[in-house]
Amino acid sequence: MRALTPAEVLFDGEAPPTLLPVCDHYAGSEKLMLKSLALQQELGPVFDITLDCEDGAQVGREAEHAELVASFVGSEHDRFGRVGVRIHDFHHPHWRDDVRLVLRAARRAPAYITLPKIRSVADAAEMCAFIEATRVEFGIAQSVPVDLLIETHGALARVFDLAALPGVQALSFGLMDFVSAHDGAIPDTAMRSPGQFDHPLVRRAKLEIAAACHARGKVPSHNVTTEVRDMSVVAGDAARARSEFGYTRMWSIHPAQIPAIVAAFAPRDEEIVTAAEILLAAQAAQWGPTRHRDTLHDRASYRYYWSVLRRARATGRTVPPEAAPLFGPGRPGEEHAP
Repeated sequence: MRALTPAEVLFDGEAPPTLLPVCDHYAGSEKLMLKSLALQQELGPVFDITLDCEDGAQVGREAEHAELVASFVGSEHDRFGRVGVRIHDFHHPHWRDDVRLVLRAARRAPAYITLPKIRSVADAAEMCAFIEATRVEFGIAQSVPVDLLIETHGALARVFDLAALPGVQALSFGLMDFVSAHDGAIPDTAMRSPGQFDHPLVRRAKLEIAAACHARGKVPSHNVTTEVRDMSVVAGDAARARSEFGYTRMWSIHPAQIPAIVAAFAPRDEEIVTAAEILLAAQAAQWGPTRHRDTLHDRASYRYYWSVLRRARATGRTVPPEAAPLFGPGRPGEEHAP
């Protein structure tokens, strides 16, 4: 009898929760795009790159910038297929052109399209539908996943509905715009640590987004840290986002932040070893209850330890060789490991 893998037995026939690289790095200019793409080739697909058509484009030159972005997607610089695109928001006159220019000109579809400043479920649904229709029109075989930026009062109020939209794979928190939307009622200290984790309204927003994502099997992506010199600050923010708020992904705006974020989101070596031991014993027991170091385990805890191994591979950590068959041949969601 063939040994069944965790993905086959632990999710009641459903797909495991979405797994994405733990760092989402933004680049807006041609110089920074090339630098980021080169770094991704060096480090491997442990982080995504979002090429920015919104803040990166000069006013009046939106089309030229979208064409530049498209030229990198699927090019020789895009070795792993983990390059996404942020387009303009729903109320900007160029957002549909962004979609059409990128999907028509890119050598392959972007890994995802990020939609900023979402204000309502209806706006997000219309944008998702337009992306899907354009994908079909241009004969692109696979659907293009969508990330939504939660940075307005309207989006936060409907965050569970937004997480449930078809095609949405992640929700990202836009801290700066969210604080600014309160017109001075939240102090600027909440835009950085420790205020960003301690202010009650910001804490509530982060927790609501994370809860909505986990309820719908989507990825919660934490806001950027503006510190670009002291990487211990970046690492500390990433660790708090992961361990206290349940985020499994985080933005980066400077290449130096990427290794710190990836390391903070990666499981420790001892966690990886423990997870492998427990899951191998479970597989040998046909996924019935087992005992590991005087602790009993069943399918509920097996799902947790499976998430540890998936996260290890997504962050480029070494998984014990004997545990490799747990992933099966080409299982969906495990392709991000170098």
